[in-house]
Amino acid sequence: MKIAAAQSVVTKDVAENGRTIRALIHQAAKDGARLVNFCEGALSGYAKAQIASPEDWQNFCWDAHADELNAIAETCRENRIFAVIGSASPLPLPHPPNNSQYVISDQGEMTARYDKRYLSNSELEQGWYTPGKHPTVFEVDGYRFGCLTCIEVQFPELFMEYERLDVDAILFSSYGIGNFFQIALRAHAGFNCIWISGATPAQKAAQGLPLLLRQMERSSPHAVGRPPTNSLSRR
Repeated sequence: MKIAAAQSVVTKDVAENGRTIRALIHQAAKDGARLVNFCEGALSGYAKAQIASPEDWQNFCWDAHADELNAIAETCRENRIFAVIGSASPLPLPHPPNNSQYVISDQGEMTARYDKRYLSNSELEQGWYTPGKHPTVFEVDGYRFGCLTCIEVQFPELFMEYERLDVDAILFSSYGIGNFFQIALRAHAGFNCIWISGATPAQKAAQGLPLLLRQMERSSPHAVGRPPTNSLSRR
């Protein structure tokens, strides 16, 4: 199975983000990928970047967000490809949203959603996000996938949990994957005998890139894990 990790430009404009995501889904399918994952906040924008303050969530247009998710789902159906989209997901006020990864099937259905469980102190105390509670596992063509987000790279127990859940790969979504994140991801992949695909936005893609290219033997900057190729194989 071929997996694509998309480096989309993330803006404040949800409609623009949606158009970018759909174009990259189409390109991934054209290139033979069966699954494509996107960075943290790819659709909604990310806290402390496109979302300037926690109060901005109160005025966020969730109807437009839902329209874009539906359009993305239709693109997945048309191209027969699965996609995992990083975006906030709304909760009833006054609760801030979850920081999520939406799983969309090749039939255009929202089949699962992962809500980031481990938040930074500022994300939690300043009211940027609400933590999730559970791991998420889904299947594509017999392969099992889990999801993790950003700071969760620092918690080995989350990767060990997915290994016990018998996943073949973890889709890691982050707003930047610096060198120390990459080192940790490789360690988690090796210790747990799982694949890890990491997606980051285009404006953060240069962080740690030379190290990643050396590790991957210049095969692709889009997959982090073991062994060094961009196609998934059985353990």
